[in-house]
Formats: sequence, structure tokens, C-alpha cells
Amino acid sequence: MSTEYIHFTAEQREAARQTDLVALLQSQGEQLKRSGKEYVWRDGSEKVTVRGNLWFHQYERIGGDAVDFVRRFYNMDFPQAVNFLLGNNGGTIQRAEPVKREPPKPFALPPKNDNMRRVYAYLLIRRGIDREVLSAFVHKGMIYESADYHNAVFVGYDEHGIARHAHKRGTGSESTYKGNAESCDPRYSFHWTGTDNTLYLFEAPIDMLSFISLHKENWRSHSYAAACCVGDQVLFQMLKANPNIDTVCLCMDNDTAGQAANKRISDKLFIQGIKHEILVPELKDWNDDRLAAGVKAPHIRAEFSLPQEESEKEEICQTLQL
Repeated sequence: MSTEYIHFTAEQREAARQTDLVALLQSQGEQLKRSGKEYVWRDGSEKVTVRGNLWFHQYERIGGDAVDFVRRFYNMDFPQAVNFLLGNNGGTIQRAEPVKREPPKPFALPPKNDNMRRVYAYLLIRRGIDREVLSAFVHKGMIYESADYHNAVFVGYDEHGIARHAHKRGTGSESTYKGNAESCDPRYSFHWTGTDNTLYLFEAPIDMLSFISLHKENWRSHSYAAACCVGDQVLFQMLKANPNIDTVCLCMDNDTAGQAANKRISDKLFIQGIKHEILVPELKDWNDDRLAAGVKAPHIRAEFSLPQEESEKEEICQTLQL
């Protein structure tokens, strides 16, 4: 069905783009939550941050202005979106104040807690991660517990061993929090560099650790990366830095966003002539598969206390009975 042609002046198009998204969403009865200088709106289960006339999808790592928002989330074409935002939808829409762009803060890792009690309990018991696999990442300084919120922190390093990325995951029994530290470089999200020619790409660090736990044989020789979204920057950075890698396994979640990402990245790899295949978990994600495999949860003695010294962390595994 063809869309009726509507002429808009440049001023009208700009006015539509400058629509205050918070006011718009509130006028539509949408639920918003304040988070610092921004607001959070949910696209299903995924977080979209909103500030002034701008938005950013935290999971898909894309964003835009008010017109882009209405086109994507309200399923309108460009003329319909502009007409809607100009107030021809039965209401008056507030225009956003210009967003003052502040210089980004330099990247910094969250402060470390003096023990890893909550993170070990969360990853070993609730997530079913293999203890030897977890220990390998901990001893490389790639996983630790933050001092402020006791999040599990998954660290990504560049080729020179400098931390450039930190993904945070809540460990509380009711927590669903996940997010990246400010000013992360997505080219260096959580990853493991092996020695052979195969790289596995995942959405999240826990998916990556779950897959390794399911397929432990010679796992250290392979390379793995968690994009911490459905992006591909870490993939192409690893291919650039490791010319020995010539085979890629795409292992995104078994849902619409994950499989769309698999297809999109597969198309890029095909154009570049890089051998690849798509691996799909049987359930929603690789952690669901890991838990469904019948992993017996370890038991922690009530009185056990985690050592504080980094060199002693191996002792933690001895107190966990699989």
C-alpha cells in the first residue's frame, strides 16, 4: 500500500527531530525510569536510554533522534513519523531543549572488592559455570567482584594488556542488571585468545563461559569473544590482531535479535571470504543449555570465607563440591 505524499519544510523536519522523547513517551502512557541525567524505557526486555530528543538501544548499540525512534518503535515510515511528531496525532508534543554534550569520562575499571564471595556463588551455583574454567579467567584478572555493588565484572584487555572494557552483571538474587562501564571500547570486550585458528563469538560473557563449560576439551587453544551486545567490533578486531584465525563460529542467542545478528555478521564474513558457521543453542541461550544439561550445583559450607589475596583464589575451588 503506497504512502500518501506529504511535503515538509526543512524547519518542520528539524522540529520533528527535536521532539522531547520523554514528553512523547509519557503522553503515550509509556513507563519511564529516571537514571541520572537520562531516562530508561524498555523495548520488551531490552533497555533503551532516552535524553532530550536522542535515544540509544543498549543491547543493539544503535540510536538516533525522535524521528528515528518513532519509525523504529512505532513502525511508521518517515512522513508518518514527522506528521505524528509535529502534533497531528491529536496532541501537542513538547520540543526538547538542546542536549548539552559533555566530554566522555576516561575509561576506568570499577573498584575491586576484597573478596569474590558473591561472584563465585553466582557463577558457580546459579549459572553452572565450570569451576576450572572460571578459575582460569579469574587468575588472568579477567573476572572479579566490584566493591560498590558486588557485580561480576568481566574485563577485556587490548593487545598490550591494558584494560579497555568492563561488562558488569548483577549478582543479587533478584538482580537483572547488566551493562558496560562508561567509555568502554567495544573492540576489546571480554575475550580469550587461544593458539589455533578458530574463534567463537557470543552475545554475553556468561554465554561464552557456559559454552566453554559444555565443551571443555582443548578449550584453551580456541579463541572466544563476548560482544556484550549483538555487535561485531570485537570479532573484527580479533581477526585483525590474530591473522592465524581463519574460522569463525557465530553463537548468538536463539531469539529474534540474536539470529538477526548471526545473519548480519555472516553476510559480512561471506563478503570478506572468511570461513564461518552458525551455532544455535537448543534453548534461549548457552547458559540455559548448560543448566539444562543437569549441572549439579556446588555446595558452599556455611562458615567458608574467601581469601583476599589474589594468589590464594585457587583455594576457593577446593571448598566448592561439584
